[in-house]
Amino acid sequence: MVAYVKPRWRRDVERKNGEGSGRHAYTFAAIDLGTNNCRLLVARPSGDNFRVIDAFSRIVRLGEGMRETGMLADVAMTRTVDALRICAAKMRRRRVDRARLVATDACRRAVNGAGFLERVAAETGLHLEIISPEEEARLALRGCSPLFAPDKRRALVFDIGGGSTEVMVLDTDGTEDNGDCATKNGGWMSMPFGVVSLSERYGGDALSRENYAAMIEDVDKRLAPFCARNGIAGSARNGELQMLGASGTVTTLTGVYLDLPRYDRSQVDGTYLGFSSIQQISDRLRRMDCEERATHPCIGADRADLVVAGCAILEAMCRRWPVGQLRVADRGLREGILLDLMVAADRERVGRAKA
Repeated sequence: MVAYVKPRWRRDVERKNGEGSGRHAYTFAAIDLGTNNCRLLVARPSGDNFRVIDAFSRIVRLGEGMRETGMLADVAMTRTVDALRICAAKMRRRRVDRARLVATDACRRAVNGAGFLERVAAETGLHLEIISPEEEARLALRGCSPLFAPDKRRALVFDIGGGSTEVMVLDTDGTEDNGDCATKNGGWMSMPFGVVSLSERYGGDALSRENYAAMIEDVDKRLAPFCARNGIAGSARNGELQMLGASGTVTTLTGVYLDLPRYDRSQVDGTYLGFSSIQQISDRLRRMDCEERATHPCIGADRADLVVAGCAILEAMCRRWPVGQLRVADRGLREGILLDLMVAADRERVGRAKA
């Protein structure tokens, strides 16, 4: 695995005192370019964790229309390059010297995905790598693991994306000394369903109960083999399973549930959301048209046509594994990248000390 990616301008901002000082010598950054969103975190180490000093998130809909063409559209690529220019400027301003910049489902599947990343490098100086679904799942799990409850033997973690949904299950006592989750004790899957792809298939406006049920059934058919292979239903029945959701769908529904006047990460991250509340909110959003959904401050116009598809994916998981509640994570892949980078910096310091 690539520990970090050196942007072209790294030599201009690299700290002169970085040698031998471990994580505390560096400013770190992570970019997650998905089918729907472009997200950046910039952080400095703080104890065993980190403190975010800058962030950026924009809905770019990079995968818009890919279901029909198999290619990234020109207008979508231009929107995304514009967002990445902002990311590059923030990273330069914050003097980032260690970063990992990743692209996920849209660039993996698009015929012109690799060519698009060459354009990104030429126009922004940012060199993104396309990661596998397995690496995407590992990083999301890494970022969410601090929220695991210690009294549950197994954890099921999911991340509903724009073009795909990653689902992971593991034994929560399988943790390495550096905080990494030992995924060999569990399993993972990547479903070809995300909020963009499913919305394009079924529509994003008000949905009939029948069409919404069909979406849930499509997702459940994909979940069933994974459930059987990993014995997840038995763990749920025995009270051994906890669920944790890391995605815009889950955080958006939590903001709606809390009736926040505007989205507030500090009130959302780490809270619990009951399955009965998920069902009630999902049914209410299903019956609204896009214009109505857009008026809610935690949804907005950018998510109005996508949120119901996310609700269907979420409800399918709640029905298959009825543990009653899930923990909400406004964190995931980017946080996993940052933790990886800091651990790598510490290992380099130890390696130099032994040499």
